[in-house]
Amino acid sequence: MKILAVDLGGARTGLAVCDAGEVLASPVRVVVERDRNRLAKTVAKEADTLAVREIVVGLPRNMDGSEGESAKGARAFAALLKTLVSLPVVLWDERGTTITAHGYLNETDTRGKKRKAVIDAVAATVILQDYLRYRKNQRTEERLP
Repeated sequence: MKILAVDLGGARTGLAVCDAGEVLASPVRVVVERDRNRLAKTVAKEADTLAVREIVVGLPRNMDGSEGESAKGARAFAALLKTLVSLPVVLWDERGTTITAHGYLNETDTRGKKRKAVIDAVAATVILQDYLRYRKNQRTEERLP
């Protein structure tokens, strides 16, 4: 099943999608939009264009697991998105994904303006890959006696 991931940002929001076999997550694009209503409509349109069956929104929890303003914003955005699509919208803990994304970009020596342009889509890819790993492990556990 194809799944779309959203790394919600203040000005830039990263999108990533996986293949139908749920093996590989890939960056789609970065949406530059501050208005949450317009952003939600853009994400809903992208979900339709990509023919995804689920949307995962990153939930930025603090390292201790508590939730601050950013998490409240992600929850509100997910609720808004649910009103625009007839797909499941799942919140997924995104702690550490931006750090991981920066690590990947360091390994590929991506710097400057190019780095700023892709970091959010790479972070969305990390969120989605983590979610796919979880789904795969859940399926494996369900098969165990």
